[in-house]
Amino acid sequence: MSIRAALAEDLPLLPRIEWAAGEKFRAIGMGGIADDEPLGPSELAAYQAAGRAWVHVEDGMPVAYLLMDVVDELVHIEQVSVHPRAAHRGIGRGLIEHLADRSLVPLTLTTFRDVPWNAPYYARLGFIVLHDPAPQLRKIRRHEAELGLDRWPRCCMIRPAPPTARR
Repeated sequence: MSIRAALAEDLPLLPRIEWAAGEKFRAIGMGGIADDEPLGPSELAAYQAAGRAWVHVEDGMPVAYLLMDVVDELVHIEQVSVHPRAAHRGIGRGLIEHLADRSLVPLTLTTFRDVPWNAPYYARLGFIVLHDPAPQLRKIRRHEAELGLDRWPRCCMIRPAPPTARR
């Protein structure tokens, strides 16, 4: 895996990756998700400047990326997107493992419950549904609902920190 911190010159490519990755939602009747606007340049620059953005690179170009926040004192995966031409090769998993390897606390995320490449995928990576999220994660879910994402069932998930990190 060729994962590195995102560079400023990577940032214009990230929305293209997200647009391309989002197209598969159209095939399952979730065109609104496919049409959702990716984060803008200033938002992506803030993640990059804070050291909270990573890319998977092939032939010198990003084909996938991950953005993280700190939510309720836990590491929160804000976005992970893999370009379809790089899909089904463990790249998303690699980005998540890259983040987990550097984290001493559990990982959280919010996702679509019934979309095969969302909650069921994350469950295979060790995430479990979080039924009673902490305050900031609840706030994220409320915001998602305000954006209309709750037209499709969503959930919060958590992946415990590895035992070696809990010492």
